[in-house]
Amino acid sequence: MSKFRKKAAEPLAIYDDITVGLKEIYKKSLLPLEKEYKYHEIQSPMMEDPDFDGKPLVMLIGQYSTGKTTFIRYLLERDFPGMRIGPEPTTDNFHIIDFAEEEGKIPGNVLSVDSKKPFRHLQQFGGTFLSRFEASQTNAEVLKSVTLLDTPGILAGEKQLVNRGYDFAGVLKWFAERADRIILLFDAHKLDISDEFKSAIQAIRKNEDKIRIVLNKADMMNHQQLMRVYGAMMWSLARILQNPEVSRIYVGSFWNQPLIYEGNRELFEMEQDDLFDDLEALPRFAMVRRLNDLIKRAKAARIHSLIVSYLKSQLPMIGKDAKKKDLIKHLDVVFETVQNQYGVPAADFPDLDVMKEKLRKQDFTKFPNYDKALIAKVDKMLAEDIPRIMSLLPGEEQEKNRMGLGTIKGGVFEKVAMPYGKGIDAGIGEKIWIVTRDKSKYDDIFNTLEQQNGKITGRVARDELVKSKLSNNVLGKIWRLADHDQDGLLDNEEFALAMHLIKVKCEGSQIPEELPAHLIPPSQRKED
Repeated sequence: MSKFRKKAAEPLAIYDDITVGLKEIYKKSLLPLEKEYKYHEIQSPMMEDPDFDGKPLVMLIGQYSTGKTTFIRYLLERDFPGMRIGPEPTTDNFHIIDFAEEEGKIPGNVLSVDSKKPFRHLQQFGGTFLSRFEASQTNAEVLKSVTLLDTPGILAGEKQLVNRGYDFAGVLKWFAERADRIILLFDAHKLDISDEFKSAIQAIRKNEDKIRIVLNKADMMNHQQLMRVYGAMMWSLARILQNPEVSRIYVGSFWNQPLIYEGNRELFEMEQDDLFDDLEALPRFAMVRRLNDLIKRAKAARIHSLIVSYLKSQLPMIGKDAKKKDLIKHLDVVFETVQNQYGVPAADFPDLDVMKEKLRKQDFTKFPNYDKALIAKVDKMLAEDIPRIMSLLPGEEQEKNRMGLGTIKGGVFEKVAMPYGKGIDAGIGEKIWIVTRDKSKYDDIFNTLEQQNGKITGRVARDELVKSKLSNNVLGKIWRLADHDQDGLLDNEEFALAMHLIKVKCEGSQIPEELPAHLIPPSQRKED
């Protein structure tokens, strides 16, 4: 027997909680690689427990006077401490809006040293930034499930030449990496994209899956003007995002004032419902987002380690400084070499210009050599640990739904609809059964049909229903819904309901799989 034995494979960890599992695999598998290859100094700060525990974060970005703060007020349906609204650049701070029983404000310097909050690494942006960073706390139901971030209005024209005194694009990128949703707000009347706004969009471009684009204040223009503005905006964003398929643009007017042009009311309502449905589901998918971000971070750190170790391997014994300058100058060649040597996709590499700037401040002689074991740990994490944690997602989602924690509640998310609707929704909220409007006409037809104890059979009903010229499949679905008591017969109410559903379908609406509560025949409704 050989005296050399292979080291036993480390047993697979078992996780009962997704958050605990993410923390452990980050600390055991990814963090050692990040520390060894100076990932925190060059790319992104170390992740801490609050980064895994916090509520979903919704971040708003836009030029001044696009309605960011008004949008937040519209979501909360209430004011919050520190809120200022006006046509001039009123929001000059990065402003966190969070939940608390008592209203109050917390300055940035205090936030940055609180170990229970995920803001400690913001100290790297300096005191000037921290003096422009604050949090407001207010007792709003919406904020129990989500945290909001209002950003400074981005300047236009000559105003953008003013130096903010801190790395504005860097701060945006830091928050974007940790946000669950990034809402880019545009004013329908001010589509010019300033240089600062362009650099801001490019700073967050790597997070395009989180970005939602909103064209606000669209009620101030008619159909033709809106169509032209929409087209111009699509063209501009395609150039900046460098993507032929621009994200969907939500069109509306997000405030509680009367619409100026009412012609697009239905469009605005549908767009608002779609956007808010997307935001409302954030708590349910927050863990999926954290898992996705950890995977992206692991891939980025792995590529970073390959680049750094390659740079170290190219240093000669003499003339290290000259070689460093040459390597930085031809960093694109370095990227291509690493890509070919390790089979890494070109799209996964960091921004070339930003990487050059960061590398100029580094001492290449202190870079580590290629460490196969550390990289193998990350590969194992991606191949084994992540899939096992993913298997826990369905159970976590069910638990959240059971406890009522899967959606945002309160504010604008408490949908209160007027008793109005179209198609299958007509009659929602009304005390009188919507079918009653035409029931006398349907009763006249019903009374001419062959009946048994006041009801008609399926054969008799079919002969009448096929006159609508709808397919047998659709008529079968209508029969199933109309026969609400499932006795195989239709009374006069059920027949009227069948005729109403035929009318709805012929007018272009879809027939639902289940009969909505407002269409149940009055005689068959359960008393509250």
